[in-house]
Amino acid sequence: MSVVVRNRVRVSGTPCGRPIVFAHGFGCDQAMWRHVAPEFEADHRVVLFDHVGAGGSDLSAYDPARYGSLRGYAADVVEICRELGLTDVVLVGHSVSAMIGVLAAQQAPELFGALVMIGPNPRYVDDGDYTGGFTRADIVGLLDSLDANHLGWSTAIAPVIMGNPEHPELTEELTNSFCRTDPDIARQFARVTFLSDNRADLPSVAVPTLVLQCSEDAIAPEVVGRYVHAQVAGSTFTQLTATGHCPHLSAPEETVAAIRAWLPVLAGRA
Repeated sequence: MSVVVRNRVRVSGTPCGRPIVFAHGFGCDQAMWRHVAPEFEADHRVVLFDHVGAGGSDLSAYDPARYGSLRGYAADVVEICRELGLTDVVLVGHSVSAMIGVLAAQQAPELFGALVMIGPNPRYVDDGDYTGGFTRADIVGLLDSLDANHLGWSTAIAPVIMGNPEHPELTEELTNSFCRTDPDIARQFARVTFLSDNRADLPSVAVPTLVLQCSEDAIAPEVVGRYVHAQVAGSTFTQLTATGHCPHLSAPEETVAAIRAWLPVLAGRA
């Protein structure tokens, strides 16, 4: 099966422009980038895709063994870039895809030139002096709730993740996105996401990196973003005024502006 079909890859923008690949988070799909990605088409080759199991991806390609680790998703990102002949890629990863981006750059460092991490969290569970934002009991309860009632869990967790009660339409969109995900795939991806520990992978990042941190983010608190920034040598930390965990939906203008402001700095390091 072609990776373009498997992951519903969509390419737009300037063919000769520096490629920028947008990777969505858990329970979402490429449509979540609709307010951000077009803003880069004038001078970038823009690539969107759905992780296997999400959106318009080919669900028959879902392999529980391959996707039992974030490294399986990272391998898909690498495969997409190779299939399209991309190099010097700017990979923009939201939430769990920030860590997927780190792993993809490990697997194929020759393909990637920069990382943008939006709301990254390398380990969600608190561990000793490390604060991830959740106790182990929190995560166990979250996963048990998902197992028991996928639709009910989606309705309950979406407003927490979105964090913008004044915009109920955004919460509704996220809820619907969660509900569209195959329940069995959602359960496994949730475990892979919320039980992952990629702290040891952060120091391996050897490309310019931008960490975008939201305000009042229940999924990736500021302390986590600053931890990621400290662990990735030479990274840039930008605090957004946007609240919640999905600034590309709730504050797309600010998100675009933050990435745009960093790109000239990135070019200066080349």
